[in-house]
Amino acid sequence: MERGFHVYAINPKQLDRFRDRFSPAGAKDDSRDAMVLADALRTDAHCFRPLLTLDPLLVELREWSRILDELHLDRTRLGHRVRELLWRYYPQLLEVSQDIAAPWFLALWRLVPTPAKVARVHEATIARLLKRYRSRRLHGRQVLEMLRTIPVPVAAGTVAAATGQLETVAARLDLVNYQIASAELQLDRLTVALSVPVEPSGPQLGEQRDVAILRTLPGVGRIVLATLLAEASDALRRRDYHALRCLSGVAPITKRSGKKREVLMRQAVQGRLRNAVDHWARVAVQHDPRSREKYAALRARGHGHARALRSVADWLIAVACKMLVSQTAFDPSLARRAD
Repeated sequence: MERGFHVYAINPKQLDRFRDRFSPAGAKDDSRDAMVLADALRTDAHCFRPLLTLDPLLVELREWSRILDELHLDRTRLGHRVRELLWRYYPQLLEVSQDIAAPWFLALWRLVPTPAKVARVHEATIARLLKRYRSRRLHGRQVLEMLRTIPVPVAAGTVAAATGQLETVAARLDLVNYQIASAELQLDRLTVALSVPVEPSGPQLGEQRDVAILRTLPGVGRIVLATLLAEASDALRRRDYHALRCLSGVAPITKRSGKKREVLMRQAVQGRLRNAVDHWARVAVQHDPRSREKYAALRARGHGHARALRSVADWLIAVACKMLVSQTAFDPSLARRAD
């Protein structure tokens, strides 16, 4: 696509079926597969979906969205290392917060890196640190009470060894936290640029207006919006509800043979899109009354948490497609008509 070629999406299972035309015995080699692909596209072009060139802003948005995902994985991995090192000599610090990779937590560790330093620090010093990082959940006295519990006995040299490793891990976490903040700013910049109205011409007709519409949906924030635009831009452009629900994994797989009928969760999905849609549904259940009602009704019928969230996500995708077709923002009173 970067060199100007026309690209089509072909499922490997389609290739298997088309190959049977040329070799019912199941023979396979690269040259025959090339011939099968070319002939299938020549005779059955209607079976394949051409990939359209993306808007340059969407290409950039997709890269930054994936970069942010990788940075969050790095942050989680380094946070696990911090937790393991603190367990060796300083477990009482882990009681202060669950987010041990947060900048304020690392600053607190640098202020009191060992149990011995806690005895010499003042409550006002802790309070100033919490105020600087705008942490209102905890107070200086509360933190000191947690840290001044009886320390665990450790062998000589353990504290020095663990703090030495923590210094290197904390330095890497500082860099990752800074890069995450920069990536989030880039996502905000790109989504704002995509929401600016443009002249209605070209293959990206209506794309900028779509961003403003999707932003009004309950549960759609920076990450969900960026992932939807980056990983499902073609389906959104076509307002293809069925493609969206299949790509995100909310559409089940039904296997029926005779009297046997089995409904399974779809596995062949776009992983990042599935995670984003799942998060979208979970946040919508927390903040949108209609989504909460649907979730509660499904749980009352005996469905599990994940199964109920997929149904809520399916409903939200249907609402989103109808909003895009009608070019209207989300209205809770109108959303009930999408059932």
